[in-house]
Amino acid sequence: MSILSNILKKKQKKRQNDNFRQMQDPGKPDELPIHRDYKDNIARIKEEYGNSTDISYREFKFCGSRGIAVYIDGLASNTLISDFFMETVTEEVREMVTDSFQQMIDFTAGLGNVESITNWNEVHDAILVGNTVFFLDGFQKALSVETKGWEKRAISEPSTQLSIQGPKDSFTETLRTNTAQIRRRIKSPNLWIESMKLGTVTQTDIAIMYIKGIANEKIIGEVKERLNRINIDGVQASGFLEQLFEDQTWTPFPTTHHSERPDVITSHLLEGRIALVVDGTPFVVTVPALFIQFFQAPDDYYARFDISTSIRLLRILAFFIALIGPAAYIAGTTFHQEMIPTTMAIAIAAQRENVPFPAFFEALIMEVTFEILREAGLRLPRAVGQAVSIVGALVIGQAAVQAGFVSPVMVIVVSITAIANFSTPVFTMAIAARLIRFIMMGLATILGFYGIMLGIMFMTIHLCSLRSFGVPYMMPIAPFNIRNQQDVFIRFPIWAMKNRPMFISKGNVVRTGENQKPGPPKQDEDQSSQGDS
Repeated sequence: MSILSNILKKKQKKRQNDNFRQMQDPGKPDELPIHRDYKDNIARIKEEYGNSTDISYREFKFCGSRGIAVYIDGLASNTLISDFFMETVTEEVREMVTDSFQQMIDFTAGLGNVESITNWNEVHDAILVGNTVFFLDGFQKALSVETKGWEKRAISEPSTQLSIQGPKDSFTETLRTNTAQIRRRIKSPNLWIESMKLGTVTQTDIAIMYIKGIANEKIIGEVKERLNRINIDGVQASGFLEQLFEDQTWTPFPTTHHSERPDVITSHLLEGRIALVVDGTPFVVTVPALFIQFFQAPDDYYARFDISTSIRLLRILAFFIALIGPAAYIAGTTFHQEMIPTTMAIAIAAQRENVPFPAFFEALIMEVTFEILREAGLRLPRAVGQAVSIVGALVIGQAAVQAGFVSPVMVIVVSITAIANFSTPVFTMAIAARLIRFIMMGLATILGFYGIMLGIMFMTIHLCSLRSFGVPYMMPIAPFNIRNQQDVFIRFPIWAMKNRPMFISKGNVVRTGENQKPGPPKQDEDQSSQGDS
């Protein structure tokens, strides 16, 4: 019976997979040719689109032939269609010609890209991207004319990745606007853009960007292969891609990098990375991503190297505080009181005298409360969210101390931990620290500082096992590469960063010429020596 049931389950699973493939590939029946009678074409469009009210039909007469223009109101430009084509057609008197279809191609060339289409797949693709399809009576083909003109958000200042000295523009939800911003910064024919569509229902446009000769061809091929394997009904944002083609799913650490700043994506491309621009989202994904990359802020490269290095080291220190701050407090007050100075230990003990909970539950209550306040502040309207999160933290913290649920020291520890967590430039890495913090708290409750060291050891082993598109996640720290330490913990001067990361770029790795170190002009040195003599 078990063998028979397994056979039936396999047949049922195969039938479900076949049905899924048929559902995901609805284009085959639509490869039918276009009708000669334009009224039959309109009847089919109305049937397939369910008489949707946003489908517009404009009848016209051209060179003695009747026809109709079909487009989606809101995706196509009504002004362009009405002013340039429809009014001109009705005003001009045209004689009968032998090939009115070719005359229409010549006439609509000024509108934009004009393409002759012959089947219903091409008709649907053209209408749904904002083009206008012209059907002429008596012709078994149609014209697709580029008339895209939907409303779009203007370029504004970044909202999540702010910079003091850097540019103030950011990506928008329009793919071509985003690629143009990168093109404006990299004026090179070697910047290649390859397009594809993902999502059997949404048909989302994806642009793969890389610099030919700098990017690694193996990584480019791996990116294309993983994208081609994606079979899903819809891709609505870049976060979908990150989840569908990342190397490791069971990890809190991000293995892809995303940014809404064109200058950040430009710098990634110049290092040999590949950028993925998704239509409909203002965040661009770059791969491969490395651990140290999430602690590099845009201002690190707009300021002097000594200032940038000190701020970056402070940022890394803040990450470790956010990771083990409450855990260290729990371990110190529970297991290792001898490591705390006597005066401080007495003060902490006096404050915790009336607290009914152990240190772990005390920290857990404050951490969960703060996470709820932070989440509520993000979801509330902007004018209200910040006030609620700040006032809520002050009121709840003060009330919890006065009620004796937590000690004042715990409020200080949780506050410092939260502020340190905000120092991480990339939000996804900050979330990883927030999640691991609770694991560290549990280990500190069981084993004290030994548990914290055990957690750090396992976290380090896990980080060293991760890869991002074939590149070790901890490069160039582990495996250690001394030639690529120019932009890790210490940011070298721009003139000293001569090579790109060789573990990412396998082509042209030289980015700085010789003798780029700045200094006083030799003429001034000669004049000063003559003055001294």
